[in-house]
Amino acid sequence: MSGAALGIEIVVVFFLALFLLHRYGDFRKQQRMVLFGTLLAWYLCFLIVFILPLDVSTTIYKQCKIDHEEHASVPNVSPSPTNQTTGNSSVTPTESVPKPCFKPWSYIPDGIMPVFWRVVYWTSQCLTWLLLPFMQSYARSGGFSITGKIKTALIENAIYYGTYLLIFGSLLIYVAIHPEWHLSWYELQTIGITAANTWGLFLLVLLLGYGLVEIPRSYWNASRRGHLLIKTYFKAAKLMTEKADAEENLEDVMEEVRKVSESIKYNHPLRKYIDTILRKCPLDYQEKMGRNMDDYEDFDDKQNTYPSEKSLVKLHKQVIYAVQRHNRTRVQWQILLQQAIHLEDVSKNETSSTHQFAHTFPSSEPPDWFSRYLYTPTIEWYWECLLKQWFYRLLSVVLTLFSVAVVWSECTFFSTRPVLSLFAVFIQLAERDYNYLYIEMACFVTIFFLCTCVYSTVFRIRVFNYYYLASHHQTDAYSLQFSGMLFCRLTPPLCLNFLGLIHMDSAISHQQKEQTAYTSIMGSMRVLSFIANGFYIYYPMLIVILCIATYFSLGTRCLNLLGFQQFMGDSEMTSDLIDEGKELIRREKRKRQRIEDGENRRREWKERYGNPRDDYTARNRNTHAEMKETSYSDTINPTTNRQAKYSRTGNRSERDCIELLQDAEPLDFNADTLTDDTLEADNSRHTGGRYLSMSSSRSRIFDDV
Repeated sequence: MSGAALGIEIVVVFFLALFLLHRYGDFRKQQRMVLFGTLLAWYLCFLIVFILPLDVSTTIYKQCKIDHEEHASVPNVSPSPTNQTTGNSSVTPTESVPKPCFKPWSYIPDGIMPVFWRVVYWTSQCLTWLLLPFMQSYARSGGFSITGKIKTALIENAIYYGTYLLIFGSLLIYVAIHPEWHLSWYELQTIGITAANTWGLFLLVLLLGYGLVEIPRSYWNASRRGHLLIKTYFKAAKLMTEKADAEENLEDVMEEVRKVSESIKYNHPLRKYIDTILRKCPLDYQEKMGRNMDDYEDFDDKQNTYPSEKSLVKLHKQVIYAVQRHNRTRVQWQILLQQAIHLEDVSKNETSSTHQFAHTFPSSEPPDWFSRYLYTPTIEWYWECLLKQWFYRLLSVVLTLFSVAVVWSECTFFSTRPVLSLFAVFIQLAERDYNYLYIEMACFVTIFFLCTCVYSTVFRIRVFNYYYLASHHQTDAYSLQFSGMLFCRLTPPLCLNFLGLIHMDSAISHQQKEQTAYTSIMGSMRVLSFIANGFYIYYPMLIVILCIATYFSLGTRCLNLLGFQQFMGDSEMTSDLIDEGKELIRREKRKRQRIEDGENRRREWKERYGNPRDDYTARNRNTHAEMKETSYSDTINPTTNRQAKYSRTGNRSERDCIELLQDAEPLDFNADTLTDDTLEADNSRHTGGRYLSMSSSRSRIFDDV
């Protein structure tokens, strides 16, 4: 099994990163360079998380071999081991002769891990500090050519890269003039790694302090259905405001595009840029603007003022952002609407005596084998109405215990005698028995929990709607690359902090033990002692203050005071938004119910009055007779004879059809004006073989001739 576990995890992690990128990105519309950069950044970060437990188990095995070699060189010097254990003979074998070392199932041969970590770490750092910022500006640019986008990206990153060069140059000068330090490539490399890890640890503690409290609380609140439904109403009101703002912004941008498109004619040199902008617009707007493009006027005929190429680049950038935001809010609204309807269904089914879950809007798709045999309505009722809330409560308690253990260990991991860090105690207990599987599972679960707290906070960040990760392929290129940058900057210090929690980092534990290959790549932090002995040890204690602030929702209250609408139970604004969201959900449900009722009526009509093909044949047989009844005056002035066409009394089938069509749109029905306009409107709206037996449709076949 040498190296097999490493190869398997490399392949599995790649498909995990590819799956997440497919969920948040769009493979068909987004640029290949953006997708490749984001995939590589996510893949390298996930590799660090999944491979580090293997590195820990391999290091423990190497330490066991070193202990055996030291013990083998000592036994013939003195009989002291027998004198030390005279008080208790049962302990003699364990203290004098260490247990034999068993090679772990995931053992990685020597020389592989240092090369692996060096490639992964430096590639991720080049991505996050050099390539991804440039690609971010490139994807956000509104240029029409590759050269124009590169030029814009370089200008935007000039200050960014200039700041890095200034800081790096200052560090070089500081190290060069220091009398005790000798500048070498190794020390220069260590200074760069220390600077990157210090920046990452600073942000890591802020995100971790929020996630350690918010994740357990979110699962506990999810078990409270009333609270979750009210919060969903609140989100619906806020999202509808954002959706309306996105639609208004799109309308303004499309109006500006229309004006520019009408001013620049087909043979103007800038027309190719207009065509590029139009291809980024929604299809309905493209059709509207295309109707006015049949004028073959020469652009030199009129002395008009035309926009410059720079203004078109700015307009192109606005179009990309407006269209993406509009699509994202539209999809998010549908998802939130489905969640609200589901929560209302759960609330209604709790009092059901049949113990079968009933949906307000059943799925139109036929049930698959899972829903037919395993997840039946009865099982769904027991899960949604009984078991799910208790499962979430139990999960919340377990996550709370994990959070308490992390906070305690972050405050005490620097103490090696006695060992106060809980994670270090668990690993050392398993190390005595060389239980490598338990060690790897404990390391993976701990790192996974820390990453969940940090990454989930990253995925929830919203900075004025400019950076936002949305599922269902609705994340823009800028947000994808920004998340890749954050992952590459947060993952290395997170894993280094974890090694400190389990006392596997000699720079913090100050123990002469075998180091992991990951720690050896990071270099000795003793080059900068004030960071190794000060910042790395005492700054994580700040997590206690952040957890307390998150528990009492101090950040939410401050944002609410600043005017950003937040979910506060005792706020009047929150109550108003909840009522508004409830009304919005109710309105959408009525709209969906009307659509479903209309489809049911059409289906009943087809089943009641036969096959439309028979109606089509009967209509063709009566065409000649109807043409005789149509007079010349009907063709000249059809509006004067419109009532005569529809006012004649018909048989029972026609009266039933009139009732069906009048009930199709309840909100548009007016009992005081029961005219045949409803028939006329529905006749123009429904095509494709519907209502073919209506006499009105037969009598107006040749109105356009």
